[in-house]
Amino acid sequence: MDTLDISDNIRIPMSEIQTTAVRSQGAGGQNVNKVATAIHLRFDIAHCDALPAAIKNRLLSRPDHRITADGVVVIKSQAFRSQDRNRQAAFSRLSELLHSALRTRKRRIPTKVSKRAKQKRLDAKSKRGDLKRSRAKVSRD
Repeated sequence: MDTLDISDNIRIPMSEIQTTAVRSQGAGGQNVNKVATAIHLRFDIAHCDALPAAIKNRLLSRPDHRITADGVVVIKSQAFRSQDRNRQAAFSRLSELLHSALRTRKRRIPTKVSKRAKQKRLDAKSKRGDLKRSRAKVSRD
């Protein structure tokens, strides 16, 4: 695998993605103390030539904790006991993040409340007010 395919026309070369094997945290007995099974994945968004400028800007403007101020995506995968599965999980998370930047949100078109709906709301309010008024104590004038 020499490229990470995001879409038909966007392919990121593996040379731009850095992976480092580190020791995993948590339970695992002797295995966790001996073998570096966790994966740290680093991908520099700003310096990637494979990504279009619009997608770079969309990614960099996101409030995602995995994206640093320098524009580097840092993903740590340690869910599995094998290094291979953790690497696959990290790549799939990166792919998912980049895939989400491809989708643009549909622009909301503001709408007005119809006259009928306004009238219905006002009628309901006045009806409720009449009901409350009818419960009030009657004064003896």
